[in-house]
Amino acid sequence: MTNFTAESLAGMEPKDFARLVKSTPDSTIATAMGGEGRGKILDEVFNRMPTLFRADRAGNTQAVIHWNITGAPGGGTDTYETVIENGACTVTNQPTREPKLAMTMDPVTFLKVVSGDGSPMMMFMTGKIKAKGDFGLAAQVAKLFDIPRA
Repeated sequence: MTNFTAESLAGMEPKDFARLVKSTPDSTIATAMGGEGRGKILDEVFNRMPTLFRADRAGNTQAVIHWNITGAPGGGTDTYETVIENGACTVTNQPTREPKLAMTMDPVTFLKVVSGDGSPMMMFMTGKIKAKGDFGLAAQVAKLFDIPRA
């Protein structure tokens, strides 16, 4: 098994990443996401979002989504902004726009969501994902991306 580090994820294909998340114990992921490599891991995941975006499924969707990932060293939260407009997806770790949807989750839950290892709807219903804003959009977010399956 590959170590769960920013360096090991850098050149990894999405399906391999999904397998790694599925096969890595939550405690190991939590340790990695609580350390100095956290920013690089989050950047790696978010930087791939535009390449996994499915414009054909988005239709005329216009949305700003804030992803609030808790558990940063020192107890902070990292916020990334995904903007879907005009058939394109852009991402930044410097949010500037008012979100239509803001989702808050711990880093293990986030990595499970983006790797297809778990049901986002079930995670929401059990309180692992907290959402504010457009719940209809929240239900559709996963369909807008080619989420790899392990």
